[in-house]
Amino acid sequence: MRYYAERVARSVLTVWAAITLTFGILRLMPGGPLVQLRGQLSRQNMTPEEIDNQIAVYRERLNLVDAPIHEQYIAYVSNLLQGDFGQSLKEGEPVLQLIGEALPWTVFVMTVATILIFAIAIVWGALTAYKEGSTFDKVSSVVGVLLGSIPFYVFAFILLLFLAYQNKFFPASGRMTPLTDVRLSVGFVIDVLHHAALPIASIVVVQAGLQMLSMRGNSIQVLGEDYVRVARLRGLSDRRISTRYVARNAILPMYTGFLTLIGFNIGNSVILEQVFTYRGIGYVMFDALEIQDYSVLMGVFLVFTIVLVIAVLIADLTYSWVDPRVKSGDASEAY
Repeated sequence: MRYYAERVARSVLTVWAAITLTFGILRLMPGGPLVQLRGQLSRQNMTPEEIDNQIAVYRERLNLVDAPIHEQYIAYVSNLLQGDFGQSLKEGEPVLQLIGEALPWTVFVMTVATILIFAIAIVWGALTAYKEGSTFDKVSSVVGVLLGSIPFYVFAFILLLFLAYQNKFFPASGRMTPLTDVRLSVGFVIDVLHHAALPIASIVVVQAGLQMLSMRGNSIQVLGEDYVRVARLRGLSDRRISTRYVARNAILPMYTGFLTLIGFNIGNSVILEQVFTYRGIGYVMFDALEIQDYSVLMGVFLVFTIVLVIAVLIADLTYSWVDPRVKSGDASEAY
């Protein structure tokens, strides 16, 4: 019980440190949201009086923007503890509402992508390990390294150009067709999957190769274990050895990677959703960067941190259940 309490306390401290660091970094950025907004309003040919009136509205939304930084920090943390993430400078809506509308779409894309990555990597990696040294193994290894070396956003642009703009197989932007009836139905699900296909493919194709190489290495290591040799000497079939002895033990080290990859991929959504104009939480954050919308930026950073910390915590606390050979608190545990 003490072990679990320490891990939870460490996660809470990590979130607090991320909040403090994010708060300080954003305040150190040159200019500030009101300076950026004054510049934008000036380019819209507004009169000085209109600009001052508009700035006064934004100043009220920012709350304590002119106060000393320690007072801003105390007020921000106090509001967070009450579930108040602040108000968006641009939209004028509560940050929590903006995040709540966008986050499920990002989680959907990244969760589906991560499940597909590991499903492909496990089968592909196990086959290459079982056929180690064959042409299939050599070609798969080269393809895996090649795909893993391509940034996902480069592949996203390639898919967008050939499958969306030139051949019109998939939509180039959006989460669903405009004016779609939002209710749980086959048509709605197909439409959502059709719009999410290219963002999911961009992540899957690039990352599946690297995960395949990891699974291949794990499988080769397991194939060299004594109990696998004994199983072969007993005359067990290749199918039984590969599924009951090799695959089961080779997958265990990938368990923690599966959970943490979801967290990392949600962080990658900032660029991916901008490429596909997919209005998830990454798109909201990029939009907020243009005017240094402090409240939205800190809210999204906080969500990214919490998702990753929870993923690591779950992996850490449950690894001993998945692999009974590891006891809670062992140095060989997940993290």
